Amino acid sequence: MKFEVITKDNSCNARTGRLITSHGGISTPVFMPVATRGTIRALTFRDIEEIGFEIILSNTYHLYIRPGIDILEKAGGLHKFMNYDKPLLTDSGGFQVFSLSDLCKVHEYGVEFKSHLDGSSHLFTPEKVLDIQKVIGSDIMMVLDQCTNYPVTREEAKNAVDRTVNWAGLSYRYWKDSFDTDRQALFAIVQGSVYPDLREECASRLLQHDFSGYAIGGLSVGEPKELYREMTGITLQHIPDNKPKYMMGVGSPAEILYAVMYGVDMFDCVMPTRIARNGTLYTSLGRINIKSAANSDDFSPLDPNCGCYVCRNFSRAYLRHIFRMGEISSLIYNSYHNLFFMKEFLNEIRGSIEAGTFLQVYKKWTDIYK
Repeated sequence: MKFEVITKDNSCNARTGRLITSHGGISTPVFMPVATRGTIRALTFRDIEEIGFEIILSNTYHLYIRPGIDILEKAGGLHKFMNYDKPLLTDSGGFQVFSLSDLCKVHEYGVEFKSHLDGSSHLFTPEKVLDIQKVIGSDIMMVLDQCTNYPVTREEAKNAVDRTVNWAGLSYRYWKDSFDTDRQALFAIVQGSVYPDLREECASRLLQHDFSGYAIGGLSVGEPKELYREMTGITLQHIPDNKPKYMMGVGSPAEILYAVMYGVDMFDCVMPTRIARNGTLYTSLGRINIKSAANSDDFSPLDPNCGCYVCRNFSRAYLRHIFRMGEISSLIYNSYHNLFFMKEFLNEIRGSIEAGTFLQVYKKWTDIYK
């Protein structure tokens, strides 16, 4: 993997860049749709190609549980299994292990957990997580880390930082010794919850190894918006500018804008598709609840400024009707529109950075999405 910063905004740390992987290039800042189990819920890969996404994200934990690594290995990896030929990033599954498992036991060498499906026992170590991602064929792999909940005591956060750093060191050495590091990149994850000194310490210790990129983890897990923003700014100060910077699990337009202003290059989140399935849609005029009775006889487009298939063909009244009737097409149209919005939103952000007008775009969108 190669990464190049192309444009920097003179008024802040916003930047554009280009990531090159063995499955193609990615213009940054970028939003990655989440295909947790190898598919984006309610959409097809034809939809994703039509919208124009250059990279998607899948999850190591869920793919390991089902369909299982043996199936993926027989298929020749996840790209072939789902017939997708563009770049793929996989989360390590650490967040799911700690959040989904009814019982998990943390050791210095890894974490024991029970499947959320059948209660069967499993063990993830830093090395095993990479072995799974090797079979998956990820272009960008993530290290196993320990993500804490919010709130968390400082002692618990410090223990998670120590464990995250130790596991990252094991991951790095195993990756360098056993992988084609040009074909499969490896990102480390900065933890530390909402404690500035722990964030700084974690980043500093991770930088002892030359990872392909660095992610900000453990945020957007319930902490107040002010703390999210403070920790974002603090963490980014300690990640080198020649590496891609990835904000994990953030899909709110306002928070994406804030993170871009401080230099983040990559984002992922289930939020745009999850809220779409619940009837909340992003538009150029703000969020719209398609369930609202005000839409019952509104025959205007969902978003008059959007060029997606949904906005070109259907009225708010029709979209409300099929949502209320529980039609599958409602989930498809809503999800398609929200992901189209995210793609165009990031396109506009990149264009504004290149034109030196990012702060104007920042103000425009933060006035709409407060």
